[in-house]
Amino acid sequence: MNRTPLVILALAFAALAATTHAAALTFEKDIRPILKAQCFHCHGEDGETKGELDVRLARFLLRGGESGPAIVAGHPAKSHLLELLKSGDMPKGKPALPAAQIEVLEQWIAQGAKTARPEPEQLGPEHAFTDEERAWWSLQPIAHPAVPASTANTNPIDAFIEAKLREHDLDFSPEASASTLIRRLSHDLTGLPPTPEEVAAFEKAFAANPDAAVEQGVTKLLDSPHHGERWARMWLDVAGYADSDGYSEKDPERLHAFKYRDYVIDSLNRDKPFDAFVREQLAGDEIAVQEGVEANSPTEAQRARYDELLRATGFLRMAPDGTGVTNTEESRNACVTDTLKIVSTALYGLTIGCAQCHDHRYDPISQVDYYRLRAVFEPALDPKNWRNPNARLVSLQTREQRAEADRIEVEAKKLDAARTAQTDTFITEVLEKELLEATEAERDALRTAYRTDAKKRTPQQVALLKKYPRVNQLSAGSLYLYDRRYQTKHADTLKKMAEDAAKVRATKPKIEYVQALTEPAGGVLPVTHLFHRGNFDQPKQAVPPGDLTVLAGIRPIDIPANNDAVKTSGRRLAFAQSITDGTHPLLARVIVNRVWMQHFGRGLVASVGDFGLLGQKPTHPELLDWLASEFAAQGWSLKKLHRWIVTSRTFRQSSRRDEDKERADPDNLWLARMNLRRLEAESLRDSLLAVCGKLNDHPGGPPVPVMFTEAGQVVLGIDTTDSAGRQTGKYVSLNGEEFRRSIYVQARRSRPLEMFAAFDAPAMTEANCDVRPVTTVSPQSLLLMNNGYMREYAQYFAERLEKELPDSELRPRVERAFSLAFGRSPSMSEVEAATTFVQEQTAHYTEHPARLEYVTAPPAKQDAPAGLLGLAALCHALISSNEFLYVD
Repeated sequence: MNRTPLVILALAFAALAATTHAAALTFEKDIRPILKAQCFHCHGEDGETKGELDVRLARFLLRGGESGPAIVAGHPAKSHLLELLKSGDMPKGKPALPAAQIEVLEQWIAQGAKTARPEPEQLGPEHAFTDEERAWWSLQPIAHPAVPASTANTNPIDAFIEAKLREHDLDFSPEASASTLIRRLSHDLTGLPPTPEEVAAFEKAFAANPDAAVEQGVTKLLDSPHHGERWARMWLDVAGYADSDGYSEKDPERLHAFKYRDYVIDSLNRDKPFDAFVREQLAGDEIAVQEGVEANSPTEAQRARYDELLRATGFLRMAPDGTGVTNTEESRNACVTDTLKIVSTALYGLTIGCAQCHDHRYDPISQVDYYRLRAVFEPALDPKNWRNPNARLVSLQTREQRAEADRIEVEAKKLDAARTAQTDTFITEVLEKELLEATEAERDALRTAYRTDAKKRTPQQVALLKKYPRVNQLSAGSLYLYDRRYQTKHADTLKKMAEDAAKVRATKPKIEYVQALTEPAGGVLPVTHLFHRGNFDQPKQAVPPGDLTVLAGIRPIDIPANNDAVKTSGRRLAFAQSITDGTHPLLARVIVNRVWMQHFGRGLVASVGDFGLLGQKPTHPELLDWLASEFAAQGWSLKKLHRWIVTSRTFRQSSRRDEDKERADPDNLWLARMNLRRLEAESLRDSLLAVCGKLNDHPGGPPVPVMFTEAGQVVLGIDTTDSAGRQTGKYVSLNGEEFRRSIYVQARRSRPLEMFAAFDAPAMTEANCDVRPVTTVSPQSLLLMNNGYMREYAQYFAERLEKELPDSELRPRVERAFSLAFGRSPSMSEVEAATTFVQEQTAHYTEHPARLEYVTAPPAKQDAPAGLLGLAALCHALISSNEFLYVD
């Protein structure tokens, strides 16, 4: 584990030390967390007691080890443990403990080394966690707090926010303007900017009735097919979605992964209840058995349902996977480990993976817990009976389709047989002509030699054939050479016959495959073992499937090892049903927090992937629980959750900063204003396409490919490298596919698109992405100024303006450019400055002609009109500006 957790914990104990000089300290609450993080590994865990010292209980410390008592209650100066910690001799091989932690230990000893309660006689599983650990906020049942009294509107969110604001002598900011609000809503709910016409319509409705306008606008945006494309990105990040395997430099493509991506988009657009969404991804194949659907089901609806359920399990196939290239036990276990990381961060919001090698150093998660969770998935992800990537593909071909394919293959083979017979005829014809060139005495022997199987020819026959090379090289593949000699067209005839057979085969029903997680039916279930120190080659005791032990006090945690009602073990289905039963303390909290983060730029729990000790506590715990409980009670509807949030006064506030509020709450934790947010990488590119009028809104299907240019830049395009891996520079048109939304761009782990990489989109070189960083670095500005795509989009933007206003003067085009880019009209000074700028640029290009440039397509053959280039310069400036890049 890196030093970051140590730093966080040190800060926490620094605060503790500053406030507890006189407060009573206890072993369980104040000392055990320090020792667990730094000392248990060598002194108590897994039977390890170096120096015969066990530090897991206070009385063990008093008893001591080889060097005598580790501590002496009431006498810090006589406590050997404190001496070792202050000198830095302990913990061995680790950084010295921060002074704040040592001070807490010293105070505790001075106060008499007290415990909160009598300690157990012996340590067993039932004593793995203290009451203090079990009481951690995120592990408690989700409450349904009463909505506070409020002066705000009827939205309960505002009541909770207002209560916190009052505690800190703050108040809401004024409501954002109509144009600001519709741009905010549009970007948040669809990832695209509103059109000028949509802005004007919203402003008109807002002036008449603001609440009604917002409700109607939200309904329209939630009903848009673009909504699922926008919000799928959130889930695909945490699911670790990629169109390639990763793990190795070869990074093979996953040709069928896109079907999982489309499943997510479709589910969100249909507002599939989130609990069902989770169950299908964890156990879609077992649900299919439960529902009695399969590829050969009698109705189209049943077959579609089977397809949907299998596509959903792609969630468990997203981890980096090197077994397609290097199928070793190490690569297999790495894939399983990454899959568990995806599951735990997505559904639990906890760093369960930190318990793979030992008990979690900070959270109440034992090493056994980690392997109990692994046992849930191991029947389908069994390293001992591993299936390579291609062997996992599930065919959706029906019996009827297979029969039709067989019938067509029979017809095609008839054509193949005719072609074979014709080939023999042509070879015989050419052979007899060539034999005429031999001496009469050798013709029969030469004919016999040619007709003899090559492996059975005598040395004399081989020598004879070498004497007549044109006979020796005669074959079906070389007939075209003899066509030239004898003025025939035999090769063309055979080619045409082969094409005819191929055309017949092309009429076969296309076999669709799904990259799914399935479990072999009826086989022997694998036994999951705990790995000593996480080493797969050092298995220890067997572990049954189950949930986290710490939850045992509030809900069942055991998962049945086998379910006779389904053909498989049924473990994943039982687990999926358990975690979505509405009583799990984490799932609902985690997802509503993620949604909140996407809307406000920061979660109610800022550490969205870590609800444990090293994470941050919620700023509004009552609001978090109210949202989580209502979310589950109201049918797990994400669209309802979005509506609650975006129609709230909290969301509709202005983002304008106020000096007094900044002093009181510089980080805007209490939400006295809206947060200014930068567009995500994908939303930035999509907005550029929308504004320049090129957006191709075709949904779903295979991804838009990416490739390396000769200069090594990753761009959209069909890879034309030769067999040696060299770039040929050939251009293959994508026929408008290059203008599709970014979610449909191939997510190749080794080939992130330059714009995506610069603006913090994850390349998924790790298992998944909990939360994206939001950086502000110089390469972003350089990209906006110099990237070829930016220049190309600016040209398209200018062409759009000229097309929409063909006979217009410059001023209307400038005004239209502002309304398209920013969703507002420009001021008079902006119009004047922009007009002057375009005129100056036009004059420059009049003197220095230039051609339109494209990233992958060949440049234009003629110089572009100077006026178009001047207008493109303005467009480039607008789409590179902060006003375009940020959502107010």
